[in-house]
Amino acid sequence: MSPATDGGEIGDRRPATGDRRPADSLGPVTDRLAGKVALITGAGSGIGRVAAGLFASEGASVVVADVAAEAAVDTAATITAAGGRATAVTVDVADETEVTAMVRTAVDTFGGLHVLFNNAGIFPGDDGGVLDTPPSTWDRVMAVNLKGVWLGCRAAVPAMMDSGGGSIVNVASFVALMGAATAQVAYTASKGGVLAFTRELAVEYARSGIRANSLCPGPIDTPLLAELLADPDRRQRRMVHVPMGRLGRPEEIARAALFLASDDSSFMTGSALVVDGGITAAYVTPE
Repeated sequence: MSPATDGGEIGDRRPATGDRRPADSLGPVTDRLAGKVALITGAGSGIGRVAAGLFASEGASVVVADVAAEAAVDTAATITAAGGRATAVTVDVADETEVTAMVRTAVDTFGGLHVLFNNAGIFPGDDGGVLDTPPSTWDRVMAVNLKGVWLGCRAAVPAMMDSGGGSIVNVASFVALMGAATAQVAYTASKGGVLAFTRELAVEYARSGIRANSLCPGPIDTPLLAELLADPDRRQRRMVHVPMGRLGRPEEIARAALFLASDDSSFMTGSALVVDGGITAAYVTPE
């Protein structure tokens, strides 16, 4: 697997030009997660992989969780080779037993859990309109994208309370905030559910030292989206609605996740942070 960016390997904590700056050029190291244990699902590729490197570079011990075992191991190995702390775990986030074991790995390996980044998600090609989407596809999307978030939080909250509190970041989407004629009903509904669930979670544990926020990315240049936008017509149909005129980059979402995971957002809970290139703000886009 290639590095997260052309700048170098993810999570590199080696000094350069007199300061500690990750070689992936995600910005200066500030140790915003020093002493914290962070668990990231879907960390074998895309946003999750970049976030794993960024969190490690900011001082976190990272549990790299992914359904693809080799991808998880590769991400963790890259972090440790750069001087960070990481371990890999294979998990189907829709499986309660595997999710429980995932959280147990964090506690047993690093002594606690302070950050959960529920990033794993799927977007099947046959997820379409109300009349087109097969019930089996609907069920699988809900199992991974919504039930998986619930199971992750359900397993993580007790571990966070035992660790003195923490921050949960659940990936929703800008599509949870607006409709589209390019239908993807299961994905959209699952992400709307993530928003509602996260608000409820945040309020329930607001006085228990646990914060929970949603992250709503716009279209991001990841393997998940690349397959969908391989057709030039489908790509143009969507890109015309992005005011900034480009896809987002995984590191831009990883930075937003870091903000929510860290104490920089200490008075935020139950919020939805939208990082979408202006899509949800637009009526008519620039020419």
